[in-house]
Amino acid sequence: MIIFEMTVREGDADQADGSMEYENTLEFLMINGEDLTLEDVREVAVFGRKIMIAADARKRMEESYALVGEILRSGKATYGISTGFGEFSRVYLSEDQNNRLQLNLIRSHASGAGRPFDVKTVRAIMLLRLNALCVGFSGVNPDIVDLLVSFLNLGITPLIPEQGSLGASGDLANLAHMSLVLVGEGRAIVDGIEMSGQAALEARHLTPMKLSGKDGLALINGTAVMLGVGTLAYLEAEDVLIAANGAAALTFEALHGFRSAYDQRVHELRKQKGQMQVASVMRQLLEGSDYADTRKEDVQDAYTLRCVPQVHGASLDAMRYVREVLSSEANAVTDNPLVFSKTGEVISGGNFHGQPLALALDFLGIAVAELANISERRTERLVNPQLSGLPAFLVKNGGVQSGFMIPQYVAASLVSENKVLAHPASVDSIPSSANKEDHVSMGAFAARKVRTIIENTRRVIAIELMCAAQAIDLQEKRQLGKGTGRIYELVRQTIPVLTEDRSLSGDIEAIAKLIVCGKMTNILRF
Repeated sequence: MIIFEMTVREGDADQADGSMEYENTLEFLMINGEDLTLEDVREVAVFGRKIMIAADARKRMEESYALVGEILRSGKATYGISTGFGEFSRVYLSEDQNNRLQLNLIRSHASGAGRPFDVKTVRAIMLLRLNALCVGFSGVNPDIVDLLVSFLNLGITPLIPEQGSLGASGDLANLAHMSLVLVGEGRAIVDGIEMSGQAALEARHLTPMKLSGKDGLALINGTAVMLGVGTLAYLEAEDVLIAANGAAALTFEALHGFRSAYDQRVHELRKQKGQMQVASVMRQLLEGSDYADTRKEDVQDAYTLRCVPQVHGASLDAMRYVREVLSSEANAVTDNPLVFSKTGEVISGGNFHGQPLALALDFLGIAVAELANISERRTERLVNPQLSGLPAFLVKNGGVQSGFMIPQYVAASLVSENKVLAHPASVDSIPSSANKEDHVSMGAFAARKVRTIIENTRRVIAIELMCAAQAIDLQEKRQLGKGTGRIYELVRQTIPVLTEDRSLSGDIEAIAKLIVCGKMTNILRF
């Protein structure tokens, strides 16, 4: 049973932090600006894989950097090289002023707000920015890319505030904080300790960069923040969807659902790819089940059981689209102006605009929120004796014991949060830079919102898994399905049956962790 082409992985996805070990990583990942995958981003950002720059990428960067130097020496008015930025693009600057211009750009734009991104997210941001520079159309000094490589390989993590990006002209404010550390300013984490950018460089025996040409603009005028946050969130969403299918199947068994609704012929008539695939997954999960098809009261299930392929499948189709957008952006040039070394041209465009990502990430948020919506309703069916035929709130001594009453409340509250967060960020725009930047994407906020939606949904699915396993334990033991048996065993290896009331917060987090670290995904590979 495979829904996505995913890498089987082991270990805790939260292991990448400021004190992680970088010595025992996988072989070096070659970065060339052309074929970075979303899974590559996770390997570097989360699991600490080291990287190196391909020779062809370095050659392209050297050629575009050389052209910037020629333009600068020629005195030709070129945006961002011999002019100011935004509304100040009308202001001509001499070659002598260029170095100050690039440094001042970084200093002035480092005005982000809010709490800092976590270590793994910053690592994803750095990797994606340097990969975009490796395409070779940014005119950046290759030594800057080398320094970013050192940051990733040696464990220097700039402190980047989460808030401040409008998502057009790139993620300027946030990326400026990353760039400050390159010049020995700002703040960074090394070995789990926060320190000045200068101290961070000294701790790893590195020298700060001196910016010139188009260096500052190339570093910050891109979509790496929304892309980095969105990529890691998306990969977690894949695990959530796989777990949602598993939870639905276990609930289906606990409620003795009718498998005829998953008949292949039914779904082929609809011709929706995701629906057909989820129906196939449900059939595999339930194969061999002695619980299914045994209910006597009626002949048809509620929508939350019968329509799992239609609902989950629609989310799967949406996520495939999002993966395509993210994968394209991961190897794209997203700064401005673009330097075409072969023709000697520098062209000002708008590849920094985050609209493609903003729309896709908003869509991802809606798709994942729907997984939570339908999961919570299945949980309600499990805990409600009028719908399940099981003891109220899945506990034998109801009244004295409250059982799973409150976890269903929690699921409902998380679903309610998701409904607010699923409002698209991309429909908003506030003009900036004296109306030169008069339409923006809000893509970075779309990425941050979807990250929270995924976290909430993971916990909602965890609650359903807990309740479904408990519902199985309250019944006469029968043969579980081919996949649901594995799911049940993993849940029970993690948390015990509820016989007496206890705080269930820890149980929810323990099951949610099975999803985020990939264990739930890995056991569902047939």
